[in-house]
Order: sequence, then structure tokens, then C-alpha cells
Amino acid sequence: MEQAKKHLVLLSIFIILFNFATSEALSQPLHNRSKHFVLVHGASHGAWCWYKLVPLLRSSGHNVTTIDLAASGIDPRQISDLQSISDYIRPLRDLLASLPPNEKVILVGHSLGGVALSQTMERLPSKISVAVFLTALMPGPSLNISTLDQERVRRQTDTLDTRFTFGNGPNNPPTSLIFGPKVLLLRLYQLSPIEDWTLATTLMRETRLFTDQELSRDLVLTREKYGSVKRVFIIAEKDLTLEKDFQQWMIQKNPPNEVKEIRGSDHMTMMSKPKELWACLQGISKKYN
Repeated sequence: MEQAKKHLVLLSIFIILFNFATSEALSQPLHNRSKHFVLVHGASHGAWCWYKLVPLLRSSGHNVTTIDLAASGIDPRQISDLQSISDYIRPLRDLLASLPPNEKVILVGHSLGGVALSQTMERLPSKISVAVFLTALMPGPSLNISTLDQERVRRQTDTLDTRFTFGNGPNNPPTSLIFGPKVLLLRLYQLSPIEDWTLATTLMRETRLFTDQELSRDLVLTREKYGSVKRVFIIAEKDLTLEKDFQQWMIQKNPPNEVKEIRGSDHMTMMSKPKELWACLQGISKKYN
């Protein structure tokens, strides 16, 4: 009961912030009403993290959907309910599967959200006009998720106050994580307004972790399906979580159709550079139909 009350309070805070941002954005001119954006959050976050970008896109006439992946944001499931990465991604697959037959979306995934994009590209390629990887994990037919994750871990610096849970015992890989205030401040939100960091520290939830073997089993990506979807990668120049050289390594190993860069962006581009991200996505929406 206390947990439910907490999430209701946090949701109220988000709605207040969202309404404020919407009122600011509605003063902007309207352009190009035809695109549907679906925004997918990263680890420990939820749909709330897009609150600055959503009104900007809507003020341009676009339809925008933000989702909570399973056991994220205000989704009622708990991480103990997730037996596979497919369970985690299910809300995104269900959303796209429910769209009208001829509707396609611009799919935007941030950080761990890139894994959700990748599986959805493989399973529902006909529903996606372009997939946008915003400083996101980008596996592919030529870059297995286990290889990608091992490289990420190899480059990883001190995790600071990130809290790991070892549900299978201390001698086995961790089964969940949640970002602490320090790592959020110094590695994710270091260039974002302090108010956004404060919001994040309040809304973090544990993220279920899966082994490389489990990920490889559920993320089999083919050139015929995954490879049929256009991809754009957006580099966050000042990202200290997935650093620029790692982003470039993924791009080299699994080249997308186009690469863009947002200068001065930390890991949370939608917080530190929302207007620049908006402009970038506007350009993508015009180019990929």
C-alpha cells in the first residue's frame, strides 16, 4: 500500500511538470502533423524521462507515445515477474502490434532502450519507418548482444553508488541494479539541470539484469528482418555512461544508415539538450517516411 501511494505521488509530480512543459511548447508554430513517435526509456527510468521532449514534438503536430517497459516507471509489475528480456520488452511489442495495419512509427530508444528497439525491429519490422538509437545499445546481425555487453563492461569505470542485487548468490552475476544519486549526478545527469537530477533520484526503479546467455537467446537479429529497418544513431558528445568512443565502436561494428551528434549532451540528452534533440528528430522525421 505504501509503495502504491508513493507511485501515485510521484506520478502527480510528473503530471504537473509535464503540463508546465506542454504549456511552454504550445506557443511554438505547428508543422508536419503526420508522424507517430514512440519513445523508449533506458535502465531504471520510465516514460517520465521524456517530459521535456514530448510537448516539443506535439507542438510540431506529431503524435507521441511514451511507454513504461515492464517493471519500469509506473508499470505495476515487479522485477521478480520478469523471466526474460522479452518479458521486459513486451509492452513495446504489444503497443506496435495494436496499431492499425498500415501505420508505422518512428521508434526512439535511449540507452538500454536500444535493446528493446532491436528485438522489436526483428519481430515487427513492418511497423517501423526508422529506428533511432539515442546513445543506446545497438546490437545487430554482425554485433551479438553478448559481445556488445562484454565490451561495455570492459570499458566501464567505477559504478559509484549503483546498487546491485545478487538474487542468485554472490558468486553469480547480479540480477538487478538501480542507480544511486551520486552516479546519476556524475555520470548520467552531469550537464542536465539540477531539477531533473532531483526528479530522477525520486523516480528510479530497479532494472532486471539478464546474463549474456539469456540475452543472446532472446535477441537473435537477422539481416532479413532487423536489417530491413532504417537506423539512425545519435551520439551524445559528453556522455559519461556510454562514452563517445564506445558509441563509435558500436557504429563501426554495426553501421547504421545515418549518424548524428548532439554536442554538449550528457547521457540524458532529453534532459540536457531537449531542443537540440527535438530539432534532430524533426530532421529524421522528414527524411525517413
